[in-house]
Amino acid sequence: MTRTEAIALAGRYGASQEMPEQMRADVRLLGALLGRVLQESGPEGLFDDVERLRDATISAYTDDTPEAFARAEEIANGLSGPRAEQVARAFTCFFHLANLAEEHHRVRILREREAQDGPGGPGSAAEAFSDLADEIGAERARERLRGLRFHPVFTAHPTEARRRAVSASIRRLSELLDAHDAANAAAEATGIQRAMLEEIDTLWRTGPLRQEKPSPTDEVRSIMQVFDDTLYTTVPAVYRRLDDVIQPDAAGTAPPIVTPFVRVGSWVGGDRDGNPFVTAAVTRKAAAIASEHVLRGLERTANRIGRSLTLDETSTPPSPALRALWAARAAADDDAAAEIAKRSPGEPHRAMLLLIARRIVATRTRDADLAYADASELLSDLRTVQTSLAEAGAARHAYGQLQIMIWQVETYGFHLAELEVRQHSAVHAKVLRELASGEPLSDQATEVLDVFRTVARLQQRYGLSAAGRYIVSFTQSAADLVAVHELARHAVGPEGTPPVLDVIPLFETFADLQAAPGILAEVVQHPEFAARLAQTDNRLEVMLGYSDSSKDVGPVAATLSLYEAQSLIAEWARESGIELTLFHGRGGSLGRGGGPASSAILAQPPHSVDGRFKLTEQGEVIFARYGDPMIATRHIDQVTGAILRASAPSVELRNRTAARDFADVAATMDAASRERFYALVKADGFAPWFATVTPMEEIGLLALGSRPARRGLSVESLEDLRAIPWVFAWTQARINLAGWFGLGTALEAVGDVGRLREAYARWPLFRTMIDNVAMSLAKADGRIAGRYLDLGDRADLAALVMDEMVLTSSWVTAVTGDAELLENKPVLQRAVKLRSPYVDALSLLQLRALRSLRAQEPGTDPDPDLQRLLLLSVSGIAAGLQNTG
Repeated sequence: MTRTEAIALAGRYGASQEMPEQMRADVRLLGALLGRVLQESGPEGLFDDVERLRDATISAYTDDTPEAFARAEEIANGLSGPRAEQVARAFTCFFHLANLAEEHHRVRILREREAQDGPGGPGSAAEAFSDLADEIGAERARERLRGLRFHPVFTAHPTEARRRAVSASIRRLSELLDAHDAANAAAEATGIQRAMLEEIDTLWRTGPLRQEKPSPTDEVRSIMQVFDDTLYTTVPAVYRRLDDVIQPDAAGTAPPIVTPFVRVGSWVGGDRDGNPFVTAAVTRKAAAIASEHVLRGLERTANRIGRSLTLDETSTPPSPALRALWAARAAADDDAAAEIAKRSPGEPHRAMLLLIARRIVATRTRDADLAYADASELLSDLRTVQTSLAEAGAARHAYGQLQIMIWQVETYGFHLAELEVRQHSAVHAKVLRELASGEPLSDQATEVLDVFRTVARLQQRYGLSAAGRYIVSFTQSAADLVAVHELARHAVGPEGTPPVLDVIPLFETFADLQAAPGILAEVVQHPEFAARLAQTDNRLEVMLGYSDSSKDVGPVAATLSLYEAQSLIAEWARESGIELTLFHGRGGSLGRGGGPASSAILAQPPHSVDGRFKLTEQGEVIFARYGDPMIATRHIDQVTGAILRASAPSVELRNRTAARDFADVAATMDAASRERFYALVKADGFAPWFATVTPMEEIGLLALGSRPARRGLSVESLEDLRAIPWVFAWTQARINLAGWFGLGTALEAVGDVGRLREAYARWPLFRTMIDNVAMSLAKADGRIAGRYLDLGDRADLAALVMDEMVLTSSWVTAVTGDAELLENKPVLQRAVKLRSPYVDALSLLQLRALRSLRAQEPGTDPDPDLQRLLLLSVSGIAAGLQNTG
């Protein structure tokens, strides 16, 4: 390896951690190009300083001696301020390139598996459907398929540390890496490498930190990128894959068996809980932006299909219904119809599709004379064309690309994603008190009422599917839910009609989760809830908060209490004849309910899924799961398969039996873990100590999102801190406490390794918990964690954290039977081990800045250069660990 390649990860560990050769080649190439850019564009000596720190952190990681670690610290602390910033940026650039290489290789592997196994490979929806049909019969399996629903909801929670400009540069590099793989000649490859050098130079020169927080509208546009790049085409591709397997001979030539089962929701521009910048005007704009994107997509699709549908009327005669449709639509737009007919002589199906495209444009531009009233009217026109093609014998045209467009309209409508509103129950109570007082309303009360009027307007403009779900944060009583309908009536006045609302409780704390079944039983008796249930065939949605429950009682007790709450709510719903959808408020990190979605679904209580799964997707998770078409297809396909499997009688029996057989283990773990967690977070002075030993305060300075990081101005109370910075701060400190603290004590309280190993083998919830904690601990680092804890003056709390980390690691490996963490997941273990020394370099730079900031005199303004170094390191560590909040 040449000196300019030395920054690459490859070749630093033993054979067990070796990269696949193709990925090694990608990392080596990208590392070499970055090294060249640093030498060409970086200040003199920068590359040498990067090399010195890199070599030292690798030695410290592999040697694991105090002397080696001290040497790495000495180098990090000895850099000048400006040079430390430059080194931090260099390591951050490297992580962006390493992440790109990993994602590129993942896509490569997925393509190879697809070529080998087809769409029905292991873990796929097609395989799950086949297994389900074997278990319950083909007709019942098809019935389950027809009732299937996967409902991701994108949120603007501030957990994406990368700037959009950086993301755009990485996307361009990804395309160049694809082209490099396909290059057939050395000259072509050289030209592509030259373009990659230019792009990496752009990445290096692009400021990694946002100068200003994004506005809610900026966040909406960022999410639209995912729709444009992947979701619009990926979701119908998933439907097609599944249909191909279910009816292999007829797929594409007969009506599909698969009906659209994906619905997309969005909180971006709708979630105003704690975010004063999300106003009714922002909500209206968010809906308009989303509609603009989907209508432009449908317009392009209709034009593309129309231009290709050059089937003449002698070979493919139009049906009477198609002729009648043409006559009606042409009469309303005679000039355009005449021009289209002139360009499509004797091609009635082509002409009709092009005229449909014209009406979609009119819908987008709000031409009242020509616009479609709603998406169902467009669907009717498309189905008329489809039926005409099928009757004329052109089945492949009827059920090919035209079917894809029909699926797109059925999935996205004219609104793209249902815009969900969320507000805190305390805000509703305050506004109701104002209304009752008869005094002039505050600006906040006026805004709250305007939201209901906005929802009504959105429903009139885009249809009921565009908006109507209203989530009540911190639901603690049935009155909190009834308040929403009362406010809606106030908003429209006695003569107005309130919007159609599906009011969704969000149970977040441990106490609220315990009270949930009683609250639900009470609220469904309320007249407006009962009326809505009657309108929707007794459908009800309930949201569960993973983040605050974990911060409330610790990750172990929260996991167990969430399972119990789901089980009780599902049992109540079945007894009450209610079709329940549980909405999982999961974050990206393990401390906020994150982790692999498929294993989480398969660990749910019986009847808590029943073919329907809804969850929040946020921050870096959105782009990791949905940013690449191949990865998005695989993710949706696997989640769909898990949803189908979760309702299989065998899976429900397994989960029910395991929960019963290990109820004593769960009870012991719950009590022990909670006591241990309370010993830490309820200790006097814990909150300010936490703010001292982590970069929690500084994280609030990052321009990650429009939403404030704290509910108040003080960190004296943990309740004032949102779950995202709670998790983010522990992650940055290389402790990851929010994902594992208390588990070691819980397992030791059980004490029986044999019984715990039996639970790991038979109880999916326990296995998922153990595997997630192993991942969380593997990304932690005890030596670096100790340095962060040394920033505080509470040796007792520091010892509590470090003792629990050691205890948890010991018990997790004992339960899994492995010699070290993640030994049973070698690919993940390799990725963590290869990254860790490079993350260590950034951690040492962050510690240097944090230590100096903490040493400043109280009341003085923080040193801006130190703050900038710290924020640069935060961005880099987030990229290296691929986790924020």
